[in-house]
Amino acid sequence: MDYKDKFIEYLRKERRYSEYTVNGYEENIDEFLKFLGAKNLNVLEVSKDDIRKYLKYLDNLNLKNSSISRRLSSLRSFYNYLVSNKVILNNPMKLIKNPKKEKKLPNFLQYDEFMKLLESIKNADALSIRNKLILELLYATGLRVSELVNIKLNDIDLNNKVIKTLGKGNKERLVYFGDYAKDLLSKYLHNERKELLKGKNNEYLFINNQGGHLTTRGIEDIIDRIVNEASLKHKISPHVLRHTFATHLLDNGADLLSVKELLGHESLKATQIYTHITEERLRSVYLHSHPRAKK
Repeated sequence: MDYKDKFIEYLRKERRYSEYTVNGYEENIDEFLKFLGAKNLNVLEVSKDDIRKYLKYLDNLNLKNSSISRRLSSLRSFYNYLVSNKVILNNPMKLIKNPKKEKKLPNFLQYDEFMKLLESIKNADALSIRNKLILELLYATGLRVSELVNIKLNDIDLNNKVIKTLGKGNKERLVYFGDYAKDLLSKYLHNERKELLKGKNNEYLFINNQGGHLTTRGIEDIIDRIVNEASLKHKISPHVLRHTFATHLLDNGADLLSVKELLGHESLKATQIYTHITEERLRSVYLHSHPRAKK
């Protein structure tokens, strides 16, 4: 049995990794061994320069940085195993760093897509009104889903259209909502919520069909069903509505510091990613609209 096979057996039997994870390690190491074979290099005599050549090879394949990082992580574990079992003295991966993570722009909805979600809820029963309010409040406030499910009745100031919420790090902040959300919230509080309670007592705003506290998983399932009903093609989660809230505010002239406070971000850096979205939007509009932008 060679060293790679022993390592894979170690992952499977001693580390008890899942078969899926073990297969991923094996594929990554086999790919590396194939590269070494083509260069007539011995896996036990590899240098840092050889690893850098392999990095260049991976880069030339136009792989994402995340894919390259996974391959390097597999090799790092493999060589750590060889060192700990005294097969080799020095780990050639020791000073090799993973490439920087790509900045993934948040997914968000166009306003007409958000309206399509709302309009797909055609019924007027208690659950439908509750579900419509969930969408309205996520979009109106930018709340995280964990914050939304923990809204209590005494957190809501209906007249001033304000909700008090407890965010990450138990940091309290105020979020605001507009007239559309206010009208629907008022209707829900006076009618549908009482119907869903079925005579039970519950301090939380959102109630499930048994009169209990609606969970984050429950809201995710509700939104999945609404998205299917609306026949929207891309994946939409509660967090996509939070991204949509921030993007639409910035697109319509809100300043970055205000959006940061509304989102409950600790630093401005977390909010700045939304400026990349609006810059891309402007660039797209320019290229599409200006008569001399394209030949």
